[in-house]
Amino acid sequence: MTKLVFATNNPHKIAEIKAQVGDGYAFLSLQDIGCTEEIPETTPTLEGNARQKARFVKEHYGYDCFSEDTGLEIDGLDGAPGVDTAHYAGPERSATANNAKVLAGLAGKTNRSARFRTFICLILEGKEYLFEGRCEGTISTRERGEQGFGYDPVFIPAEGDGRTFAEMTGAEKRRFSHRARAMARLEDFLATKTK
Repeated sequence: MTKLVFATNNPHKIAEIKAQVGDGYAFLSLQDIGCTEEIPETTPTLEGNARQKARFVKEHYGYDCFSEDTGLEIDGLDGAPGVDTAHYAGPERSATANNAKVLAGLAGKTNRSARFRTFICLILEGKEYLFEGRCEGTISTRERGEQGFGYDPVFIPAEGDGRTFAEMTGAEKRRFSHRARAMARLEDFLATKTK
């Protein structure tokens, strides 16, 4: 079984990845390797932050690893929150406050088009690889649903049936999810490396 560090302590992200990949890989979290400090995310791009986090783990802990950074880009907010997705409403990273700020910012606007983009950076055997997944959609006029996390209660995937991500089961969300698509590209790549 291949062991890789997933450079996150977000239990929701770890659960999504494990549910998608199954038993083929053993993913270690940052907590599993004793990394308790906040990994810097100081670049102006999602892909830059994904690279920065993966490099931090490799340089400080020596593990092959992958990291991801995800952004919600809303056309009616000029691409915001983008790289500031996690802390759009403040450093406490409150999903409730973030969603409220998005909905308030879009009040009275007709263009509610949006997309999630995920970049995964893999460092394996001294080389870096980058994988992208995206999901187009729109922002609802209010929060709907109890599942998922983050912006799931306000994001309606274009390929879906009108429900928000938070109104879907995990399996249903993975059919459209930006993170699942990026992870599928990572899985395909790892499959070619382990043959």
